[in-house]
Amino acid sequence: MAVSRLDPIDRKILAELQADGRMTNVELAKRVGISAPPCLRRVRTLEEQGYIRGYHAKVDARELGFEVQVFAMVGLQSQAEADLSAFEARCRAWPLVRECHMLNGEVDFILKCVAPDLSSFQRFLTEELTAADNVASVKTSLVIRGAKDEPGVPFEVLEARLSQSA
Repeated sequence: MAVSRLDPIDRKILAELQADGRMTNVELAKRVGISAPPCLRRVRTLEEQGYIRGYHAKVDARELGFEVQVFAMVGLQSQAEADLSAFEARCRAWPLVRECHMLNGEVDFILKCVAPDLSSFQRFLTEELTAADNVASVKTSLVIRGAKDEPGVPFEVLEARLSQSA
C-alpha cells in the first residue's frame, strides 16, 4: 500500500509507536491529537494493513551473554529461485541468524548472527552454514562495536519528502 494513502495522523501514530511501542492507547491518542477510540481504530487498521507488523522489546544481546556479533556474506552456487528460497528457509531455522538479506552484487546474502562466544559461532559456521546445500563461499566480519542501531524508518525524512511534493 502506498504511503500517500496514510494521512498525517496515521504517520504520526506510526512514528510514535516506532519510538515507544509500550505506550498506552490513551497516551498515544494524546500525542497525536485525537481521542482514544478513533486512535485505537486507526492502530488496528494499520496493523491489519501490514504497516505495523509487531511489537518487540529491544533486548541487550551482550547483557544476555551473546558476546559475539558477526556479519556473514554468503555466496551460493545457484541463484535459481528454488535454491534462493531454500537457503532463506534454512536461515529462518538457524537460531544464531538474526537477520538475512538477499543482495545484488558480489555476494548473494548477508546474515547478521549473534553467538555467546567465538567457539559457538565457529561451530555454527563450520558445521551448519558452510556445510549447507548450495553454499559456495562465506566471508565473515566480526563486529568490534556498534555505532548506531536504529530500527524502523526515519519518519522525519518521509514527512520532509511529502511536504516538498505537496
